Amino acid sequence: MAAALDEVDEFRSAQELHDMLKHRGDSVGLTTVYRTLQSLADAGEVDVLRTNDGESVYRRCSTGDHHHHLVCRVCGKAVEVEGPAVEQWAEMIAAQHGYVAVAHTVEIFGTCAECAAAVAKN
Repeated sequence: MAAALDEVDEFRSAQELHDMLKHRGDSVGLTTVYRTLQSLADAGEVDVLRTNDGESVYRRCSTGDHHHHLVCRVCGKAVEVEGPAVEQWAEMIAAQHGYVAVAHTVEIFGTCAECAAAVAKN
C-alpha cells in the first residue's frame, strides 16, 4: 500500500488504489485496502479528503505538520500549503464562542495553472 501511495501525487480512492495494486500483481482485498488506509490516516501518514459525492480519497502526507490543500478540480493535483491566517482565524472564532481544544480542516478547490492554460488554448 505504501509503495502505491508513493507512486501518485494526486488523491486516489480506495477502489483506485486497489485497482493499482491488482494491476501490479499484488493480491490484496478491497476490505484490507480500506482498513490499511484508515490505519495510515489515523497515524497521520496519509491525508484524507471527501469528494463532492462524499467519497474519501487518500494521498501520502509529505509533512507531519498541520497543513491544508489546494486541489485541482480538473486533474486532481494537490499542493500542501500552510495557512497561518486560517489558524489564527479558527482560534479567534473558537475563543469568541468559548470553544477549546479546537481542530479544523480546510481544503481549497480550484483549477491549477496547467489545466487553466489547457482550457484557455481550446
